[in-house]
Amino acid sequence: MAEVILEVRNITKTFPGVKALDEVNFTLEKGTVHALVGENGAGKSTLMMILGGVYSQDSGDILLEGTPVRFESAYEANRNGISVVYQELSLVSTLSVAGNIFANRQPTRGFNLINWDILHKRTTGILSRFELEDISPRTPVGDLTMAKRQVVEILKAMSVNPRILIFDEPTSSLTDIETKELFQNIRILQNEGISIIYISHHLQEIFEIADTVTILRDGKHVCDADVATIDEDFLISNMVGRQIGNMYGEREPSETVGNTFFEVKNLSRDPDFEDVNFHIRQGEIVGFSGLIGAGRTELGRAVFGAEPADSGSILLDGKELVLRDTKQAIQAGIGYLTEDRKEQGLYLTFDIKSNLVSNHLKEFSSGQGFLKRKQIENFAEKQVKEFNIITPGISQLLNNLSGGNQQKVLVACWFGIGPKILIVDEPTRGVDVGAKSDIYKLLRKLASEGVGIMLISSDLPEIIGISDRVYVMREGKIAGELEKKDATEERIISLAAGVHSGEKELNT
Repeated sequence: MAEVILEVRNITKTFPGVKALDEVNFTLEKGTVHALVGENGAGKSTLMMILGGVYSQDSGDILLEGTPVRFESAYEANRNGISVVYQELSLVSTLSVAGNIFANRQPTRGFNLINWDILHKRTTGILSRFELEDISPRTPVGDLTMAKRQVVEILKAMSVNPRILIFDEPTSSLTDIETKELFQNIRILQNEGISIIYISHHLQEIFEIADTVTILRDGKHVCDADVATIDEDFLISNMVGRQIGNMYGEREPSETVGNTFFEVKNLSRDPDFEDVNFHIRQGEIVGFSGLIGAGRTELGRAVFGAEPADSGSILLDGKELVLRDTKQAIQAGIGYLTEDRKEQGLYLTFDIKSNLVSNHLKEFSSGQGFLKRKQIENFAEKQVKEFNIITPGISQLLNNLSGGNQQKVLVACWFGIGPKILIVDEPTRGVDVGAKSDIYKLLRKLASEGVGIMLISSDLPEIIGISDRVYVMREGKIAGELEKKDATEERIISLAAGVHSGEKELNT
């Protein structure tokens, strides 16, 4: 019989207005990868934060190798060998990679000064251990891509030499290639006897990396299962309590794509992208795929005026747009749903209703500049209902919502401006299968109303499942364009990696 390293018995945790965990039980065997799945709000993150010392349970017991423990801080959890890789990055962007990985644990010398030589040497060692020599210990984290920041977050957790390592959505900003590298590193840790709790909304990852799985729903334990004996339908039906058919949906026969009404011509910004040309038709969902660093997000931000291009032109309804900032883009009817909701997308310390009107406040203010509060409340109530945002009310602070419900607020923000073109960058990052299905339905509904959608995503099944057409980027350029019938994972990866030229793909 396998050795049990961690046991959770009847853990309960209540927050104002909601019981996040209701007598949950969980057992982790030594040296295994145990997946934890459930919809947003199921209690996964709450359980993780209790094990990581961020929260304390109201009742119930935690046994570590048979000994009862209770953590009052993350420091205590780390001392006991439990480390967490958080979905919402806990890094300080102005600190270096080394400073983040060994935060509050830097080696010191005389007068308690940091010994930078030893710090950089230790960081180089941990980077080398996972074959990440291309990252410098001295680089400020703020200069790294989201994917690289995610890697630093993982290394930070690994650096304390944990016995138990908890991953909360670790691949949300990683490409397929980087995800495979992460899995290789997890297997290395597993072979060293480290036990892994793996939380993910990407269900296919569960079958690739996990040995066992626990399913939570509405704060309660549903079941445990040996991954080798179940399929994806089993996970979904137990997670959501209902059957979900084609998650991506289908274009209705009556929904036809219109004429080209949005064009980007020879758009360039050094060093991010060069001579990019693409078009979007009315009611069309156009996917943009590629490896991290291919320039997709940078292109989207340029189109939105957040980081204007150096040269080239953007045309909407045949008229050239001059977009020096995001305000001009919004006025022209262009919206942008960022991949980083925490830092760039939402006001987490504000309430739901304030966030929902934040990008078009003028519509809710009088000529004298006073806010029309009743109009704001009515609009917010409508959006909460339409977008199925789970909350006690529209005055709830964003910080108190689950990641999935925060993402729904972000989607509702940009649908609310009535865009002609909507750029969505990783729109389902960190949300569960039920919320994904909801977001895809909303995107399809928006497209059916004639809105053009530019979908940037690292999730290939998402790109293939919902896009009418796909552009693949490589090293800042369009490597190829694929019609829906030709958009397979193999062809997209080949173009993204440069295995075949774009011309060859376009002419096959």
